[in-house]
Amino acid sequence: MQVNSGISGGNLVKKETNIDKELDRFDQRLEEMGVRIKDANQLKVREDVFDEVTLLALYKLVHKKWLSVIGGSISTGKEANVFYGERDGAAIAIKIYRIRTANFTTMSSYIIGDRRFSHVKKAKKELIFAWTKKEFSNLVRARDAGIAVPEPLVWDRNILVMSFIGEGEIPYPQLRNVELEDPAETYAEITSIIDTLYKRAELVHADLSEFNILYGDKPYLIDMGQSVTRDHPRALPFLMRDIRNINRFFKSRCDVRTDVEMFNAVTGLNEPEE
Repeated sequence: MQVNSGISGGNLVKKETNIDKELDRFDQRLEEMGVRIKDANQLKVREDVFDEVTLLALYKLVHKKWLSVIGGSISTGKEANVFYGERDGAAIAIKIYRIRTANFTTMSSYIIGDRRFSHVKKAKKELIFAWTKKEFSNLVRARDAGIAVPEPLVWDRNILVMSFIGEGEIPYPQLRNVELEDPAETYAEITSIIDTLYKRAELVHADLSEFNILYGDKPYLIDMGQSVTRDHPRALPFLMRDIRNINRFFKSRCDVRTDVEMFNAVTGLNEPEE
């Protein structure tokens, strides 16, 4: 039985040609701005990422000498794309929040209640700009507390430029993809990071898991846009969720503390064991 897809061979070729033209157009726009494109076939510029607002922000960053090369994709998340880049020969990561397709509802739940961004309008574009600034601010606080995170360099509108965490042009793997030599030691390192983040940086990651930790010579926290301050109305539930995620990942690899025991140690509270 032959299934009719509704797209003829000629129409499919025409559609692919139009997409190629769009990609070429955005590549040309970037090059006109003075950005050298590295590995153009891997970059795969998409209109939902490099819209007019993003191109304007990128233009400003280029002319302020924050980046000179943009390369292939490092990761594609629910809200943002991360690209490899270079600044005067040094590797950087360029995180671009997608204005057209980012989840407005999810972002709102982390912004509302954060006193640092109480003035932010609820329009989608302004919310995403605030989210980018929020991640930059959270990375600064975590770094200043001595936590291993990407070094925040600069942000503009929906673009965040950070140091690159990896070797060569290859990012360190996510924790979930690492064969740990000493899981108990790594577990201790990560639980210490949770404690330091809460007590010294006064933050809760709020989305901590084996997906948001890179592992090279040590664990590195990433994706801190949703992180909240300790006085956020949902800080404690977010903290418990982070702890449960880490315990879930490690419990088959080494001995772990109970969720409540760790929660009490971090917060200084005295919640009863469930």
